[in-house]
Amino acid sequence: MMHIAFLTPEYPHPKTGNSGGIGTSIKNLAIGLLEQDVSVRVLVYGQKEDATFDDNGIFIQQIKNVKLKGLSWFLTRKKLEKIINNLYKNKEIDLVEAADWTGITSFIMPDNCPIVIRLHGSDAYFCHLDNRPVKWINKFHEKRALQNADKLLSVSQFTADKTNEIFGLNKEFTIIPNPIETNLFQINNENSRKEKTILYFGSLIRKKGLLELPLIFNKVIENSPNAKLILIGKDVPDIISGNSSTWQMMQELFSEDAKKNVDYLGSVPYSEIKIKIEEAMVCVFPSFAEALPVSWLEAMAMQRLIVASDIGWANEMIIDGESGFLVSPMNHDLFASRIVQLLEDTSLGSEMGKNARTRVKKFFDIDKVAKDNIEFYKTLIFKS
Repeated sequence: MMHIAFLTPEYPHPKTGNSGGIGTSIKNLAIGLLEQDVSVRVLVYGQKEDATFDDNGIFIQQIKNVKLKGLSWFLTRKKLEKIINNLYKNKEIDLVEAADWTGITSFIMPDNCPIVIRLHGSDAYFCHLDNRPVKWINKFHEKRALQNADKLLSVSQFTADKTNEIFGLNKEFTIIPNPIETNLFQINNENSRKEKTILYFGSLIRKKGLLELPLIFNKVIENSPNAKLILIGKDVPDIISGNSSTWQMMQELFSEDAKKNVDYLGSVPYSEIKIKIEEAMVCVFPSFAEALPVSWLEAMAMQRLIVASDIGWANEMIIDGESGFLVSPMNHDLFASRIVQLLEDTSLGSEMGKNARTRVKKFFDIDKVAKDNIEFYKTLIFKS
């Protein structure tokens, strides 16, 4: 049996705290690996205590960071290195996969255990796409981690190419996308769909195009006065302006007519997101910075009509005009007209929704992606 460990700052479980896209994609992959008889251990650092628990067959090991002024970053990495060495020596793990975010493996040098890094989008990557400066220390650790890894994965070709460019590297990346359990995301009741409802779900943050969305929706309302915009997600402070609330900034950008038709629901439990997708006619993702967003796959799997950003990674997920529409988030007129087109033309929408689900099943389904990962892991574990 193969034993894979994931080293991560986040994992979606009440005991481990808040989690974003990295945690969700690790959990999705872990479930798929378990189904293929692979043992999975998740090493979650930055926890309140050192503890372990079982999450439906996934072994979770919580790790508390070492606190010592000025040296915490180094001592925590050495603690993780010792844990990895012991697990590998005791044959409890065969390999560790870490995310690129802030380069946790920069000073982790296990004796024999192979280290893989998967690009989900580093801090340097997102800062670059967002046109803002990156902390030099984060970029330093991220580059060193990539240079030290035994092998490299990326969730999209765009993220791999951009990462090589940002760090001045010429590394080879194996491309394996984020997976989704397609069977969990399917329409149970087509009648629950609400007329002319547009849904955005994800963090309310500038990099996901949330300051463009009000300007887009203003134009939608001019052409489709009954359209409703539903927003779901955590309100995030804006780094660039220093404003404590992106939602507050958004409210000032809506026209008076548009504002009446906007409903911000805040964060909702992950289990309820599926219901909200089912109720929507169109899902919108005007993002400037992603690697390969699982939220898009969830909406596609549920045959929802999508108007999304046309940047890099998007073309690896959606075929424009066939499984959704891809538009520059800055082109408010075209973005709005694509939304209105889908709200009005139900026959076009029905075909596009079916194409989206077919595409997810073919390229992003957990069964296929888990098998692709296993073949990749074998090249490291069983190398002669």
